[in-house]
Amino acid sequence: MDTIKKPPVKWLPFIIIAAISAILWLFVLPPDGISIEGWRTSIIFVATIACIVAEIMPIGAIGLLAITIFAVLRPSGAASATESIKIALSELNSTLIWLIVIAFMIARGFIKTGLSKRIAYYLVKILGRNTLGLAYGLSVTDIALAPAIPSTTARAGGVIYPIAEALAINFNSNPKDDSRNRIGTFLMLTISHINDITSAMFLTAFTGNLLAAKLVTSSLGITLGWGQWFIAAIAPCLASFIIIPLVIYFLTNPELKKTPEAPKLATEELKKMGPVTGKEIIMGSTVILLLVFWIFSNKLDIDSTTTAFIGLTLLILTGVLSWDDIKGEKAAWDTLIWFAALLMMAGQVNKLGVTKWLGNTIGNAIERHLGESSWMLVIIILCIVYVYLHYFFASGNAHIAALFPVFLSVAIALGVPEMIAIFALVVCTNYFGSITQFANARNPLLFAEGFVPVKTWWKVGFICSIVNLMIVFTIGLLWWKIIGLG
Repeated sequence: MDTIKKPPVKWLPFIIIAAISAILWLFVLPPDGISIEGWRTSIIFVATIACIVAEIMPIGAIGLLAITIFAVLRPSGAASATESIKIALSELNSTLIWLIVIAFMIARGFIKTGLSKRIAYYLVKILGRNTLGLAYGLSVTDIALAPAIPSTTARAGGVIYPIAEALAINFNSNPKDDSRNRIGTFLMLTISHINDITSAMFLTAFTGNLLAAKLVTSSLGITLGWGQWFIAAIAPCLASFIIIPLVIYFLTNPELKKTPEAPKLATEELKKMGPVTGKEIIMGSTVILLLVFWIFSNKLDIDSTTTAFIGLTLLILTGVLSWDDIKGEKAAWDTLIWFAALLMMAGQVNKLGVTKWLGNTIGNAIERHLGESSWMLVIIILCIVYVYLHYFFASGNAHIAALFPVFLSVAIALGVPEMIAIFALVVCTNYFGSITQFANARNPLLFAEGFVPVKTWWKVGFICSIVNLMIVFTIGLLWWKIIGLG
């Protein structure tokens, strides 16, 4: 059977985006309050995000293209070609970007050693006697992996999905017919939604978190620490972690309620894997060491990125990972390029005053409608709008780069305490990941086999997003008050 090859470039959307950008660059004057440098930098920034959404090329290639165009056209007003390329490449030395890159490489150790699969089967063995317990077992696996694996696709798609699929099929729940309702639909939706929640729980669990953290630093000068993030996120995320599987269970009503064979299947798989290996022990010990260093980074005076380098070095020295593994970690090197491009342009847009201007413009419009409303109402409205705008995005990182700094500046301008504004938005940033089957990079994989019909995915995604937002606006706001964020 002939396979259909994707073209290296989607030329039609690329030409349309380039033509619109050229017209704006050459013939449209910037609005009052924005400099010509800010206007032209914004044009390239928005065009880059449009290319990511339209998927004209792999995202790393788009990042490389954006860096090239930025260096050639000098939109930010660089005085020389040398200064322009220095600006274009400035974020390649970002500590946060390297934290992401190294975390991707450390995550490879989980998969290579089989430790991630062993953890999943062990939890299924303990909790999997009924359908709900089985879902929580897979969910706890995600929590165990999340701090050291920033790729939602690697966790949900590479580790948990194959196990869930095998369990579903073992229980005669097939993706192509109504038998999916036995257990398959429930498991796949739970995997997706729990992945969002565990991503929100840890700074290093999602690349978008680190992008948001960098944008906070560039716009407000505030550095978000690993332990600080975890303490702020734990209460609302833990509540969602407990409640969301119950909500999905109610909405999908799986026909199979008891799964006594699941622990037996897990036991058989663990026997096939054999005893715990030395490399698995080293991998687990290294991750525990990383967590200790990240949590107590301030007291130990060790930077989070330095900690990640320490962990990766230990894995190489002990043979858990080889240099070939490091060179072959394509997602890490891909992320290095596109992340550097987005952060560089977002930083320039902020430096040139565009983000502040846009925030003030939107903020003034909202203030006219809300009047003297409390800051709590302001942050609730902003978070709702921010989350549901994701129906128009197919990339979480593109959404964050385009809208996060704007909504953050609007919130602060309208009186929302800085730290509450930051954490409300970063938690909600993760909660739009399952509203559609294309809202997160892992979703097409979970959706492709056919376990979840489109209508079911959208319905459950919308209802769960409402539940998550309600938890943020109640437990989250109360918790942030208790710990002194506002």
